[in-house]
Amino acid sequence: MEDLVKFVQDEFVTKKEFPEFSAGDTITVYYEIKEGNKTRTQFFRGVVIQRRGSGSTETFTIRKMSGTIGVERIFPVNLPALQKIEVNKRGKVRRARIFYFRGLTGKKARIKEKRN
Repeated sequence: MEDLVKFVQDEFVTKKEFPEFSAGDTITVYYEIKEGNKTRTQFFRGVVIQRRGSGSTETFTIRKMSGTIGVERIFPVNLPALQKIEVNKRGKVRRARIFYFRGLTGKKARIKEKRN
C-alpha cells in the first residue's frame, strides 16, 4: 500500500525546486496571498526551527521576531502559493529541531554562521 501511495505522489504531485535548507538557517519565503480577486506576493523572513515529514506531507516551521513578539509560521513544502525560497544565512546548530530557540532572547538568540 505504501508503494502505491509513494508512486502516486511521485507521478502526480508537481514538485517545485527549492534550495536545500535545514534547522538554523535564515531563509526568506515568498508566497502569494489572495485578497478578493487580487493576488500579491508577501515574504516571511526568519530562522528555520524544524523540518518534518517526507514527500508530499513535508513541512517546515519558521520563527521571526516582530518587535518583542515571536511569530512562527508553518509552511508545507508543496504549497501551491509558494513562489520561491531564498537562503540568507546558513546556521550552525547541533539539532534537527531547535525548539530551545523559543526561550532565548537578546544576544543568546543569535545563531553562528556556518563557514564553508
